[in-house]
Amino acid sequence: ARYTTISTRTFQVKHNKTTKMAKLSFMILSLMVAACSAFVQPSSPMRTSSSVAFPTTKQSPLVVMNAEDTFWEGEYPPSKVLGPIMSKMPSGMLGMLSIMFLTICVYSCGQSFVLQQEPGALASGSWVKWYYILGGFGGPLAWGTHVAAWIQRKNGM
Repeated sequence: ARYTTISTRTFQVKHNKTTKMAKLSFMILSLMVAACSAFVQPSSPMRTSSSVAFPTTKQSPLVVMNAEDTFWEGEYPPSKVLGPIMSKMPSGMLGMLSIMFLTICVYSCGQSFVLQQEPGALASGSWVKWYYILGGFGGPLAWGTHVAAWIQRKNGM
């Protein structure tokens, strides 16, 4: 009877792991399909009926104008896609901000690495500091500001 209990328990553990892996695989596959569908052009609607369940209402001009503001033709967008603040900043200043954010990110990652080398730091979690985590966000900010600097440079600012 004891052997049966152990084998049943082992089966339950394996079954739970299999179930978790199936759920994780489904989640990853769903995210991949969603990410890929973002790059596909929308197809024409299949429905040709003239009756519509929800008739379209006229949107306010402000909403339509915002949707048109982010569209551009050519190699680079106009400065207005950067928003009200960054569209007025020169490319040199945005470049300096990008360098500053990148420096903060590299410093934070380096200091976290130094703290990880202390004995027992990984086991206790003492190497995790909030200010190094905050500094880690400098990487995406550096990328965004360098793209903004490129846009401003292409637009002659």
